[in-house]
Amino acid sequence: MSKAKQLKLGAFMRPVSIHTGAWRYPGALPDANFNFPALKKFIQKLEQGKFDAFFMADHLALLNMPINALKRSHTVTSFEPFTLLSALASVTENIGLVATASTTYDAPFHIARRFASLDHISGGRAGWNIVTTANPHAALNFGLKEEVEHDERYARAREFYDVVTGLWDSFADDAFIQDVESGIYFDPDKFHVLAHQGKYLSVRGPLNIARPVQGWPVIVQAGASEAGRQLAAETAEVVFAAATNLESGKAFFADIKKRARAIGRDPDSIKILPGALVIVGETLADARAKRAHLDSLVHYDSGIASLNSALGYDVSDFDPDGPLPEIPETNAGRSSRERVITMAQKENLTIRQLAQHVGSYGGLAFVGTPQTIADEMEQWLIEEGSDGFNVMFPFLPEGLNDFVDQVVPELQRRGIFRKEYEGKTLRENLGLARPANRFFETATASVS
Repeated sequence: MSKAKQLKLGAFMRPVSIHTGAWRYPGALPDANFNFPALKKFIQKLEQGKFDAFFMADHLALLNMPINALKRSHTVTSFEPFTLLSALASVTENIGLVATASTTYDAPFHIARRFASLDHISGGRAGWNIVTTANPHAALNFGLKEEVEHDERYARAREFYDVVTGLWDSFADDAFIQDVESGIYFDPDKFHVLAHQGKYLSVRGPLNIARPVQGWPVIVQAGASEAGRQLAAETAEVVFAAATNLESGKAFFADIKKRARAIGRDPDSIKILPGALVIVGETLADARAKRAHLDSLVHYDSGIASLNSALGYDVSDFDPDGPLPEIPETNAGRSSRERVITMAQKENLTIRQLAQHVGSYGGLAFVGTPQTIADEMEQWLIEEGSDGFNVMFPFLPEGLNDFVDQVVPELQRRGIFRKEYEGKTLRENLGLARPANRFFETATASVS
């Protein structure tokens, strides 16, 4: 009998809860985003629950919203990802450490070096979440007058990926012979000068650090636009999807796997993990009451600002009790925009209702008992809506503890989630191959 399919679980931890009202919930830590002792306890609890990865999103500017909304946001202060994850690597042993790094506002040599360092420091647990960054205020922080056009960002990202992965392959795995007698530290025949000259980037190389433990840190990507999906199919090993229901999840899952197959990739080499807010209760009524209380903590100022941000268009001057107007194409990220517009049309929501929904959390949510949540997750896995989930907690620490202490044992009882880690590296635990070095035959791919 073949082994049952296994869920893969990441934890979305920056902000520690994506819900705007999370920091105000009774018993929550208001400063959790910027509280290192608390974050250390959170990641150790996640490792106790055998999570695959701790995922730290990042922003290169404050959220682009009016001050009346921004003053209510718990995201205005948080740690820089590499600094935090390097510190957390020293207090964990198995859980993956995934950081966001922008291909629009950083240099590929910096990115390659930081992730290689994190992979060595953690013993092979680093993951790179590739983002193109859709925030006009970020552009202003990096010397630009306006953000780079959407498709241009993705074109640059594709070249950026090639450069970073090429830099990771600068040295063969066995280049560092460290022969004390001869005084030869590395074999000069086993390092490669990249000498990349492209449309967007010029990078000589080589990278001045040994090849990462995993060969390459795990490549993570999100995005629902045409350009984003194609980039994911070509480069990603984990895709953080934005499905709102099983039907849309299955469509996205099938599309990414089909695109991968079309370019010669093994579809199983890409893990699809939709983001999912999970609220656990003793009963369904208890869980729903927690969600209602949480949503009630979101001020309208925050709601309308979150809606405008998601749409990339200001609807504040329209009748709040009227329908959403036609939204023109913008240069903002398209995933959230399309999701919100579809929701408004399907559910016939007013701007006020939509703002409350988006300002709270408008994406996929599992709200119920440990058994009903496990039922839903198992259905997504069996029906190929996902390979697992990037779990978002409603408030910390209670929401995280509820999931690890109650939902994880139920998933384990059903045989669809690990009781022990499969290996020491993030690739081993995700079941991903270690990539061969493109320049040296000494490094061969192996499947965990």
